[in-house]
Amino acid sequence: MLIDTHCHLDFSVFKDLSALLVASRSVGVAHFIVPSTTAESWPGVVALQKQHSEISVALGLHPYFLDSFKHHHLEQLEAALLTNDVVAVGEIGLDKWPRMPDYELQQEVLLAQLKIAQKHHLPVILHARKSEDDLLKVIRQARFSRGGIVHAFNGSLEQAKRFKKLGFVLGIGGTVTYPRAKKAQRVLQALADEDFVLETDSPDMPVSGYQGQVNTPLRVVDIARVVADLRQQSVADVARYTSANLQRVLPNWHKV
Repeated sequence: MLIDTHCHLDFSVFKDLSALLVASRSVGVAHFIVPSTTAESWPGVVALQKQHSEISVALGLHPYFLDSFKHHHLEQLEAALLTNDVVAVGEIGLDKWPRMPDYELQQEVLLAQLKIAQKHHLPVILHARKSEDDLLKVIRQARFSRGGIVHAFNGSLEQAKRFKKLGFVLGIGGTVTYPRAKKAQRVLQALADEDFVLETDSPDMPVSGYQGQVNTPLRVVDIARVVADLRQQSVADVARYTSANLQRVLPNWHKV
């Protein structure tokens, strides 16, 4: 069984989600973790879980969308965690890409959400873009100990080891499928089997050969094949241990 540990299936680009889920299951992708982005997105994400038993969800405030952030959203998040069945707080994190929301605000909101996750004994799904060292610093500042997933990891092997010590696994997606992604491929080859999970970030981050197309969970199969080839393993082995890794870091995800 393959699992897409990060896909935004609530986005409007997915017109026929039921058909997509059926197609995904037909190629061996059996479960889907859907993180949220804004307070306004939470009801739609929760609705997906209620409609489809193979979907698990996370609730959080994504750093990209903090221009619409209000402080009462943190209170709403805590209330939502108490009234909904979630597997993590996410997608949360830091983003140093140009034209992102104020970086001090990003750090403030991240710290608050880490504390909320710690209080409610939940792991987190982290967004990290050019911010790995800062994320590690804020995690320690929050005294956060619940671990989780570092989505779309693109850092160094040393940073990967530091996240591992804090209880995190790394999300491996479409980046490693590109021949030019030598650094990401070298890091992947150096990781232990227990260090990572698979993801697509659908509808974004297309895999090599599908540029310009809407990304979907179907592409987890392509990612698993590339991972297996780079690590000289079978796809079945990659599926087995990445599923076990998800069970370890997100123990409340729903098995099918």
